[in-house]
Amino acid sequence: MEMQPLKSAEGGEVEEKEKKKTSVPKKEKSVLQGKLTKMAVEIGKAGLFMSATTVIILVVLFVIETFVIQGRVWMAECTPVYVQYFVKFFIIGVTVLVVAVPEGLPLAVTISLAYSVKKMMKDNNLVRHLDACETMGNATAICSDKTGTLTTNRMTAVQVYVCDHHFPEIPDPQQVHAKVLELMVASISINSAYTSKIMPPDQEGGLPKQVGNKTECALLGLVLGMQRDYVPIREQIPEEKLYKVYTFNSVRKSMSTVVQLPDRSFRLYSKGASEILLKKCSTILDAAGELRNFKRADRDKMVKKVIEPMACNGLRTICVAYRDLPMTPEPDWEDEADILTNMSCIAVVGYRGPRPTRDAIKKCQRAGITVRMVTGDNINTARAIAAKCGIIQPGDDFLCIEGKDFNRRIRNEKGEIEQERIDKIWPKLRVLARSSPSDKHTLVKGIIESTALEQRQVVAVTGDGTNDGPALKKADVGFAMGIAGTDVAKEASDIILTDDNFSSIVKAVMWGRNVYDSISKFLQFQLTVNIVAVIVAFCGACITQDSPLKAVQMLWVNLIMDTFASLALATEPPTESLLLRKPYGRNNPLISRTMLKNILGHSAYQLVIIFTLLFVGEKIFNIDSGRNAPLHSPPSEHYTVIFNTFVLMQLFNEINARKIHGERNVFDGIFANPIFCTIVLGTFAVQIVIVQFGGKPFSCAPLNVEQWLWCLFIGLGELLWGQLVTSVPTSHFKCLKESGHGTSADDIMDEDMADDEDEIDHAERELRRGQILWFRGLNRIQTQMEVVSTFKRSGSFQGAMRRRSSVLSQLHDVTNISTPTHVVLSNANATAAPGSEFLTSPLFLCLPVALHATHA
Repeated sequence: MEMQPLKSAEGGEVEEKEKKKTSVPKKEKSVLQGKLTKMAVEIGKAGLFMSATTVIILVVLFVIETFVIQGRVWMAECTPVYVQYFVKFFIIGVTVLVVAVPEGLPLAVTISLAYSVKKMMKDNNLVRHLDACETMGNATAICSDKTGTLTTNRMTAVQVYVCDHHFPEIPDPQQVHAKVLELMVASISINSAYTSKIMPPDQEGGLPKQVGNKTECALLGLVLGMQRDYVPIREQIPEEKLYKVYTFNSVRKSMSTVVQLPDRSFRLYSKGASEILLKKCSTILDAAGELRNFKRADRDKMVKKVIEPMACNGLRTICVAYRDLPMTPEPDWEDEADILTNMSCIAVVGYRGPRPTRDAIKKCQRAGITVRMVTGDNINTARAIAAKCGIIQPGDDFLCIEGKDFNRRIRNEKGEIEQERIDKIWPKLRVLARSSPSDKHTLVKGIIESTALEQRQVVAVTGDGTNDGPALKKADVGFAMGIAGTDVAKEASDIILTDDNFSSIVKAVMWGRNVYDSISKFLQFQLTVNIVAVIVAFCGACITQDSPLKAVQMLWVNLIMDTFASLALATEPPTESLLLRKPYGRNNPLISRTMLKNILGHSAYQLVIIFTLLFVGEKIFNIDSGRNAPLHSPPSEHYTVIFNTFVLMQLFNEINARKIHGERNVFDGIFANPIFCTIVLGTFAVQIVIVQFGGKPFSCAPLNVEQWLWCLFIGLGELLWGQLVTSVPTSHFKCLKESGHGTSADDIMDEDMADDEDEIDHAERELRRGQILWFRGLNRIQTQMEVVSTFKRSGSFQGAMRRRSSVLSQLHDVTNISTPTHVVLSNANATAAPGSEFLTSPLFLCLPVALHATHA
């Protein structure tokens, strides 16, 4: 293999770093996966130790019993029998290892995340990166835009009063008189800015885009909803043919447009605030499409019966009216008061305006998540919306500042950002107004890298513009708007909100916490099975020289607790109760003290039952003992009862595992998860088949009805025992230590990423550093070997002496020590002095390489 020299550390350090940055792909780092990996390794080591110990003890006991106590001699004809015993012991050891190693953990994580992603689609969350679900469960802060997120940036007509009838929904065209419908469509189409229009959605299934004035877009949407089109009307009467336009202003609260009809007369279309415009109407169109008088009493009745109910539903109202004016004498168009009077009311439309997501904000705050508004609006508007949303409340200690003031506070005299200054601001900051995208990125970066609080903050960010890309990328979870968001924002995000609604973020938090809970439920169940199965196999093997649970039976149990349990417990749907507690935190353990109490409590119950059945079960059930059975003996009822009881206890304990926070009602919401019910019932059915018809392959003897009832009764005792364990306060178990903390490598990664570097696994970095040193060493060895080859070809000791001085000087350069005085040759022509063989050997020539590696 030809070796190419590597660049030296002095000459290629910068190039090497640049190349490394571009060549190493970004890794998806998951906190949950880090915790699970660490825990799985620890459990695997313990399982390997127990497995090896079991095999060693079985072999030693067999050898002592056979060759020492019984005094037998190893005979050639007995070798196959002894080998069968040793194979049996090895299989028992492998079985213990298989049961101990939690290979179901990755499966549970994958199932839970995949299930969550699929369900989140229905909650308007399009997940681009799987670990974003899990991260949202730890979210402690959300930096959100105002327009389009905390408030919806669109308006929609939802109710109409027309033809003397109040329609709570958009009516069908057949429900409205044709003349009234045409008047209403013409009035809305013409008496709106022609720049206001409804565009098709960018993606299939999305909402239509509203361009221009949102109120006018709501009315145009009403036209389309009634199966009419405003475009042909505008084409027939283009903007230049409009005779007169009274634009909207805050005084008249209305907008009016005059067009000239084919008979040269004029028609005025008007729309405006309902209470104001109705006062200027003297007639109204009835159900027959005819005009009737509209007096003050009629107006008061309409306000009370129509407008006020709409307002109570959170709707804004707008009145659409018209007036026909004669050609001669031509009206005085400058006299607005005279023109905008004696109109005829066509309809009153109720539309939904931008809605503050107050309920969603409350849920976030109750869940321990701080919501901050980052907007480009002025500070007064931002503060008002924040108060409406509940982000700021009277009496709270909060901070509302503009981007200019924010930058002034976080920068020193040199204009550099200081983390200490950010730490003084962000805990109280609730509204950042008149902010630029760089301000948003600075805030997010400052919160993430802050050490002001004990727990590292997990920040979610919403954005829709191209300039929001850096902030979305920097955040732990980036939310892009599916409707108003640009492609750049979506590409930089982790989750896309298909409805641009803040409430969808709350659902993402619920699903994220549900992922953590699902994994914890599975851990609680699996570790209980692990502890019991390993102890039973180990103790049973050591005492009776045989495992009470056979290899095939253990594999069936392993299938139950790994595949089926992960599927059952990882598909639990989320509930609102998940939002009633604080975030877990990145460094919090996976196994809490309550879970550890449940694991040990249920393990104790199961071990007592199993060992009781193992040693006195034959007397209780009046059956033959299965202990100390000879090799290849048929299945016994005794060990079948033990196996059946053990499996049934796991099935009932699976129901207990649904609750991990000390809840008593383990059946709460069980029927909301049909997968769980199906798996439990299906496993029970298969267990019946295995016990009754499994025979020798499963080491099972058929049981009678009485034995089955006893097994069921003992299994059912798990539920009762679970209530007893729950009743014991966790505070009494201060000796129990929580388990499943995050790895320290996570902290290293966070520090390394301070300058927006790509996230590289810590172990991989060490591996690459080792590879570089290894190849440098090989390169130096290659150079030295060339020297040796030259020496061998020349056969001259004199040449070797010349190279000796070169090697010694290199040795001096590498080690910074003087040449040993006892290694000296008199001259080149002298005979070889003692030690010359060493000086001319390849070992000495390679010595600088070894010393260089030691020095490095």
